[in-house]
Amino acid sequence: MIEKVLCMVAVRKPYLLGHAEIASLHGVERQTSQKWKTDGTLAEPDLVISGNPYWLLTTVLQLSGDGSREVTAQRLAEYEASIPGGYRAHPEEQLPVIVGIMEEAKILGQDKQAISRWRHRKQIAASDYELSGSPLWLMETVLADATARGRAVVQVEVERLREGGGGFQKPRGRRVPAPRSSPV
Repeated sequence: MIEKVLCMVAVRKPYLLGHAEIASLHGVERQTSQKWKTDGTLAEPDLVISGNPYWLLTTVLQLSGDGSREVTAQRLAEYEASIPGGYRAHPEEQLPVIVGIMEEAKILGQDKQAISRWRHRKQIAASDYELSGSPLWLMETVLADATARGRAVVQVEVERLREGGGGFQKPRGRRVPAPRSSPV
């Protein structure tokens, strides 16, 4: 029964990339993608999910063009084939709500360790994406799974996420030390 319900959940999902997928698409090391973000070559993330940045494919493809950041047709086709039901979304269009473990925990009124345990025991829906090592779900997948399993949902959290109340981005890179005050 649960599998049947989950098969009916949103089939279409936007092509989304984390640093690992951007690096693979461009044929560079992951650190290069992170450097592109730091130096402003890569636009601000289109989404921040569970504190991690993600970009739409249309945003990432804007990097190509100067010769050092080429996406081959083969790598692009392989990436697109890896996301069943994927489509090229644009940042200005209404995207489905996508959540990670942190948001799923809030939706289900649990802590993120419980969600991780359920995931490893296959007691929640399989993730819709595995990006840069992180599982991501369409919120509708999470809600359908909760209904099928008879789990309570924190409706306030669902509404907050639907209204665009996403998360913050985890700080990355070196910390800038606070200026020291000189002795008086």
